[in-house]
Amino acid sequence: MSSWKFSAPMSGMAGGVLRGFAASALIGGAAAAQTTTEPSALFPLKDEPPPKLFVSPPLPGPLARGAVLIQYRVENFRILPVIGEGALTVSPRVGHLHINVDDLPWVWADTGGTNTIVVNGLPPGEHKVRIELADPTHHIYTGQTVTLTVPTM
Repeated sequence: MSSWKFSAPMSGMAGGVLRGFAASALIGGAAAAQTTTEPSALFPLKDEPPPKLFVSPPLPGPLARGAVLIQYRVENFRILPVIGEGALTVSPRVGHLHINVDDLPWVWADTGGTNTIVVNGLPPGEHKVRIELADPTHHIYTGQTVTLTVPTM
């Protein structure tokens, strides 16, 4: 550990400021050396746990008016607008959602990370909404299906 030495005498306000700066640097360095449980955004994580998706039933209030709002949350995964092979090396893991309604032959990608899927305009009756976690190359990690009934208005 190096020691701090000042070769010029310090007096008055300038000396106090410099001594305060030196003390802050020493204390700040010690605080920075402490361990943390949060993942670093600067270094890749080794052996990342698998991503998890948690989906809630549609919110009853909006559903009664015909609007489907499905809240979700993810763990070990960040939803960001990144697509392509190069993004596979980003750590902690990133990707997007694939959403499908009623097994139609198309899906849409959600990269917003709003924690709520909104579907409007479904006809009255029973429907399915499939929500999947996808990596930047559209490989599916996991998914869940929510079954709901849109009431007759």
